[in-house]
Amino acid sequence: MRLWGRTDPNAELVWYAEAWARKIQFNTPVETVRALARQRHINPMVTVAIRSDGSVESVTFVVSSGVPAIDEAIRRIVQEQDHFQAFPPGLASEYDVVEIRRTWYFDDAVRLY
Repeated sequence: MRLWGRTDPNAELVWYAEAWARKIQFNTPVETVRALARQRHINPMVTVAIRSDGSVESVTFVVSSGVPAIDEAIRRIVQEQDHFQAFPPGLASEYDVVEIRRTWYFDDAVRLY
């Protein structure tokens, strides 16, 4: 299953994706974010595939930041937050893997849109 936006009719899926994004946003150190924000880059669009047990299956760049160090930092940020919570029962009964695509912005915090 792929989730590109926040308007999917499956409310449980949207809730899960938003909870995942909040975890990334709130747990990324401010120093890391500020260091990345200082570098000239394009706002990357990233798809993260999460297995039903909450582990990260893959991190794929749809649009690279144009800076290899930033792309690698995003991979590290996602991997450092691995192991996210397992899918709720309703979601797990429908999906083995969910792909969440977000555009990453760096300023005083990571913001995933």
